Amino acid sequence: MNAATKLGAYVLGLAVVFGGALGVGNAVGDVGPAPAKPDHGTAHPAPAADGHDGHEETTATAQDNTPGGLQVSQNGYTLNPLTTIKAGEPTDFRFTVTGSDGKPVTDYQVQHDKKLHFIVVSRDLATFQHVHPDMAPDGVWSVKLTLDDPGAYRAFADFAPTGGSGLTLGTDLLVAGDYKPQPLPQAVRTAQVDGYTVALTGDLVPGQAGKLTLSVSKDGKPVTDLQPYLGAYGHLVALRARDLAYLHVHPDGEPGDGKTAAGPEITFYAEVPSGGDYRLFLDFQHDGKVRTADFTARAGAGQPGPTAEPSAGPSHGTHAH
Repeated sequence: MNAATKLGAYVLGLAVVFGGALGVGNAVGDVGPAPAKPDHGTAHPAPAADGHDGHEETTATAQDNTPGGLQVSQNGYTLNPLTTIKAGEPTDFRFTVTGSDGKPVTDYQVQHDKKLHFIVVSRDLATFQHVHPDMAPDGVWSVKLTLDDPGAYRAFADFAPTGGSGLTLGTDLLVAGDYKPQPLPQAVRTAQVDGYTVALTGDLVPGQAGKLTLSVSKDGKPVTDLQPYLGAYGHLVALRARDLAYLHVHPDGEPGDGKTAAGPEITFYAEVPSGGDYRLFLDFQHDGKVRTADFTARAGAGQPGPTAEPSAGPSHGTHAH
């Protein structure tokens, strides 16, 4: 079996079943009770999906509670990749979001300082990129994007059309080559990135809202001067392992509200519907640079204790504005 066939079989074999509130293709070859906060990953009913990679995309119906990111088309909106990508080659990646009339959407609400947030992760959850494309007047979005390794990736467009609710649409991006998926990192309580240590306290409890606190330190000292990034002191993207259901969770409080400190702690509230492993990616800004700390968190039995060894951070973490 050649590499392309193996990759197609891998993507088709992924399960896509998820529901809850925790908060990314073309044919193989080139890529063808908690404080209420905005939640871009909330599920909404959707029409039939329009797949881009020759195999079926998951769709949402008016009766189910499918979360964002599992469908390419929802509520009449469809995510359409326009660019192919080759491994290791910087690419001006282009895409559109079309409405029910088939025309590109050009009118979006600004949420967290941006009209659209774009997340790309590898299907094995080893790499993560959070970028912010620019939109041309004709509704075509573009962003510089490099996918270093061959394999299967998931791209998420997180946005709210003017007059509509927030949506997260997802599509597979498949990059030709010898694909070597990485095992899911061990569930731990601390992560290290660029000399910073981020410690996670709190647990994911299936079916209940849970408090998660992430504390940032550097050289053993608490960081108390975190800088606002997209209107917050931190952004948390959560993906459930295996199906990559997506939720973009925002922290409790915001800069300038008179009560939220600029570190070291950033608090989130999250609810997961079931036990299992989740990947958490925390973006935070300090000394003028955005960094990403990543965790594998386990909901339900078998949660790691506070003495677990820190992770070294995602193999790739990119931010573009």
